Amino acid sequence: MYKIVKKQPLNPTVTRMEIEAPLIAKKAKPGQFIILRVDENGERIPLTVAGYDREKGTVTIIFQIVGATTEKLNHLNEGECLHDFVGPLGVPTHVDGLKKVCVIGGGVGCAIALPIAEELHAMRSEVTSIIGFRNQDLVILEDEFKACSDHFTLMTDDGSYGEHGFVTVKLQQLLESGIQYDEVLAIGPIPMMKFVSKTTEPFGVKTVVSLNPIMVDGTGMCGGCRVTVGGEVKFACVDGPDFDGHKVDY
Repeated sequence: MYKIVKKQPLNPTVTRMEIEAPLIAKKAKPGQFIILRVDENGERIPLTVAGYDREKGTVTIIFQIVGATTEKLNHLNEGECLHDFVGPLGVPTHVDGLKKVCVIGGGVGCAIALPIAEELHAMRSEVTSIIGFRNQDLVILEDEFKACSDHFTLMTDDGSYGEHGFVTVKLQQLLESGIQYDEVLAIGPIPMMKFVSKTTEPFGVKTVVSLNPIMVDGTGMCGGCRVTVGGEVKFACVDGPDFDGHKVDY
């Protein structure tokens, strides 16, 4: 059993939990995910590792309450336990050798982008972060991104907070100003990642996106997470979740 040591609502529909899982905390890297079950009869759901503390032996997850399982998960409180918590799964995000990176997060995708930005910051890379939300009420992790970013911009679709517009508006401005990045990494809704990739393509900037289709076993056996990248079928759970954004068939 895996104890919940900390629970914190980030907005009305998004919750952060810190789970006691020392073996996973010892191995986890940014970009990887876990699969959990709330109870013995619960369904298996994948959640990206949103952080880890190797000394405390804890793993952080951030989830949006969108269905029965996440609703049930959100009803658990500190001191209660999850039945299963398996991982780390997937290929870690490649960060070696990156000196100047633009990390883009959209909505709850910011939970996946944050540990990558933190890892790059710890490596002394120059990190530009652009995070976007539909409106001010949905903003999460603003302070955490500011702490690990050399340059930070928050966008809202309706202009209720930060700068007005999609994340691609700011990205386009930065690229047109002549700034060159080793890589742009985008994580969020599929349309957002698609248009980030379309924005960077004319500039020849390598762009990585994180795909999170339906997963069941997390080991490549069920085939539910098939994606097409560069004309080839890949499995997001074992080949990803990170892929070349210019080659993904969205």
